[in-house]
Amino acid sequence: MRSSLLKPLLLLSLLSFSSVNSAEDFIVKNIKVNGLQRITAGTVYDYLPVNVGETFSDSDVAPAIRALFKTGFFKDVTIEREGSTLLINVVERPTIAKVTFDGNKDLSKDDLTKALKKIGLTEGLVFNSQILDKVEQELTRQYFSHGKYGLKITTNVEDLPRNRVDVKITISEGQAAKIQEINIVGNTVFPASKLLGEFELSTTNLLSFYTKDDQYSKQKLSADLERLRSYYLDRGYINFSIDSTQVAITPDKKGIYITINIKEGELFVLQKVKLTGNLIVNPEDLVKLVKIGPGEIFSRKSATETSKAITDRLGDEGYAFANVNMVPDINVHHKTVDMTFFVDPGKRVYVRRVNMTGNAKTRDEVLRREMRQMESSWASTSQIDRSKTRLERLGYFDTVNVETPAVVGAADQIDVNYSVTEKAAGNLMAGVGFSQTQGIVFNANVSQDNVFGSGKRVNVGFNNSNISTEYSFGFLNPYFTNDGVSFGYDMGYRTRNAAQANISKYFTNVIYGGINFGIPLNEFDRLRFNLDLKRTKLKPSTLSSQEILNFIDQNQDSNNVFDTLSASVGWSHDTLNRLIMPNDGGQQRLTALATVPGSDLLYYKVDYNHQHYFPIAKDLTLRLRGEAAYGDGYGKTEDLPFFEHYFNGGVRSVRGFLDNTLGPRDQKGDPFGGSTKIVGNAELFFPVPFVDEVKSVRLGAFIDAGSVSANFGVGKLKYSAGLSGEWLSPFGALAVSIAQPINAVTNDPDSYKNDRTRWFQFSFGQGF
Repeated sequence: MRSSLLKPLLLLSLLSFSSVNSAEDFIVKNIKVNGLQRITAGTVYDYLPVNVGETFSDSDVAPAIRALFKTGFFKDVTIEREGSTLLINVVERPTIAKVTFDGNKDLSKDDLTKALKKIGLTEGLVFNSQILDKVEQELTRQYFSHGKYGLKITTNVEDLPRNRVDVKITISEGQAAKIQEINIVGNTVFPASKLLGEFELSTTNLLSFYTKDDQYSKQKLSADLERLRSYYLDRGYINFSIDSTQVAITPDKKGIYITINIKEGELFVLQKVKLTGNLIVNPEDLVKLVKIGPGEIFSRKSATETSKAITDRLGDEGYAFANVNMVPDINVHHKTVDMTFFVDPGKRVYVRRVNMTGNAKTRDEVLRREMRQMESSWASTSQIDRSKTRLERLGYFDTVNVETPAVVGAADQIDVNYSVTEKAAGNLMAGVGFSQTQGIVFNANVSQDNVFGSGKRVNVGFNNSNISTEYSFGFLNPYFTNDGVSFGYDMGYRTRNAAQANISKYFTNVIYGGINFGIPLNEFDRLRFNLDLKRTKLKPSTLSSQEILNFIDQNQDSNNVFDTLSASVGWSHDTLNRLIMPNDGGQQRLTALATVPGSDLLYYKVDYNHQHYFPIAKDLTLRLRGEAAYGDGYGKTEDLPFFEHYFNGGVRSVRGFLDNTLGPRDQKGDPFGGSTKIVGNAELFFPVPFVDEVKSVRLGAFIDAGSVSANFGVGKLKYSAGLSGEWLSPFGALAVSIAQPINAVTNDPDSYKNDRTRWFQFSFGQGF
C-alpha cells in the first residue's frame, strides 16, 4: 500500500523538475496544447490554473498537471517550456463507441444499459479502465437482487480507429438460487403457515416457474417483512418487532435459507377514539368515516383507512393539503390504546386554471365539457379524479394524466393540468374475420368517433357472413345540448339465414331506421329513448318447422311482410373505470321495448343486464355478470314473434355449448329460442404471462350458467366452466374459450334431446 502511494508522488516530483526546460520563473506569453483530438483547446484553458500574462514557476507544475488529470479526459499530461510559451502535451482517453452484452437473459439490455449509465459507462463518454471494477460491482448487485449468485462477468476492451473503444461484457448468469426454507422464530399466537401465506417469497411450488416466488430478492424480502409487521399491527400487537433476519447461501450458491426472529408482544385494545383539531365540516359527517371504535382490537390498517377517509372528505371541500395525524396514547399497563385523530385542514385551495395539453386533433371544448372540476372554485379531489375518468372513457386517448401544481406565490391556489395522448379516433377498415358460428366474415367499415375533433360519431359499414349481410349507417352527437343530451340516428338493411346460426330454418330481410335521445340524470345514470321503424320480410324454406308455419297462419300477410314501429326506454347506471378491459366499477342496463298499436305485430321485450368488476388484488379482477330478459305478444299477437326470440349458448354467453343451441327445440329438433333468457357468469381475470400490455389482452377462469325457456320462468339451467382469453388486436377483437359443460345431456337415445357441445370456441373480427 505504501509503495503504491509513493509512486505517483515520485512521478509528480520528477515532472515538477524535469517537465520545464528552465527552472527559472517566467511570464507566460502564450499557451500551446498538443495532442488534442476531440477535446477543444478552450476546455483545457478552462481547467488550467494559469493564464497568459501570469508568472509560472516550478511549483506551479504539479497543480497544473493535477487539474488536467482531474478532468478525466486525459491518460497522460506533460508540461514543457519553449521560450515564453508554455507547452501542454496531452494524450486523450478514448471514447466509448459501443457497449455490448452477451449472455444476459434475466436482465434485458435496456436494464443493464441504464444501470451502467449511472456509473459512467455508456456510449459517447470518455473511457476509463478503472471504471470496469465499478461495472462488475454494479452488475453483481443487479443480478444478486434477482437471486443469481453463481454470476461470472468478463469484460473485453477493443481499440478502434480515431481513439475509440468497444466494450464487450460477457455474462454467465448461472442458475437462480432457490429458497429451500423460510423459518419464523418466536411466533406463538399465529402459526408459521398462516404468516408465510402473507409472503410473496416462498419455497418452490407448482407455479414458481411463472411467479418466480422461490427466487430470493432483497427487495421482496423487505416487502414481506413489512407485510409481516402489518399483519401483527392490524391485529392488535402494537409492540411487535422483528429482531433479526438471517439469509444463508449454500456452498454451491444454489440454495437459500431464510430465518426471521420476531417478538410478538402483547395484544392491545382500543379504549377511546377522539376527533380533534379544526374539523371544518360537520363533525357527524366525519364520525361516519371512523372505522374503529372502543372495545375493538387495535388495527393500524383501520386507523390508516380512517385517516385517509377524513383526508379525502376534506379534499372534497377544497382542503387539498389537509393533514389528519394519528396520535396513539398507549397504556402498557392496561394494554389499551387511546387513539386521537388530529385534523389540520390547512387553507382552502382554489383552482386557478384547468389546462389541457396533447389534444392536437380534439377540440378543447370536447375535453372541457367532461370536466367536473371547475375553474375559480375550490379544489375537489373526487371531482378532479372523476374528470380524469370521464376523459379516459371517451375512447379518444391512449393515456390521460393529471397534475395539480401549486401556483407560485399563492398559498391557496393550484392549477389542474390534464395531459392526453391521442389515438386514432377514425378507422377505415376492410378485412376478413372468422367465427365458428358465422364462418368467414367479410367486413368494410368507415367510422370516426371524433369527427373533425368535435366528439361526434359517424359510422358506415358493411358486413357479410354465412349468417347475414348488413349495410348500415349511423350518427351520434353525444352533446346535442350543452347539458349532455345526446341525439343520434341509424338506418340499414340486413338479410339473415337463420339455419346458419344453428337455429330453425327461415330467412329474413329487414329494412330499419331509427332515432334516439339520451338524457343524463346525474353523473352515473342516464335515460335513453329510441323510436325505430322496421320492415321485416319473412321467407320460410321447404324445411321450415311447423311452429314457423303456424306463426304465418296466425299472422296472415299476403307477402309475409311485417311493418312495426317500436318505442323503447332504457336506463343505465355506469361506474366502470374505462371502456376497454375495465377492472373496477359496474354497469347496469334496463331496457323496455314495445311495438306501438297499429303495427303489424304487437309485442314487448324487457331486458336487465348487470355486471360488476372487483379488483381483489393488483393483477386479479373478479367479474360477476347477470342478465334476465323476457318478451311476449299482446293484443292480436299471441306470442313473441319467433324471429325476436332469445337464444343462449356460445362464446359470449354459456361457453362450452354451441352458439344459440340452449333451450326449446322446434318440431324438427332445431333450436327455436324462447321468450325468457337467464345468464350468469363469474370470471376471474389474471395477467397473461410475459405480456406487459394488460389493457388490451387478458385471460380468465370462469363458471357460466344460463337457460332459455318458452314461458316466463327460469327453465333448466345449464352450467359450464373453463378458461378464456380476450385480445383487442389491431385486426379485430379475438375471444377464445376452452370450456367443459357440467350438466350437458349427451347420451339420450333421442338424439334431438342431446345438448350440442363444443369445448373449444373462438370468434375473431367482432367487437366484445
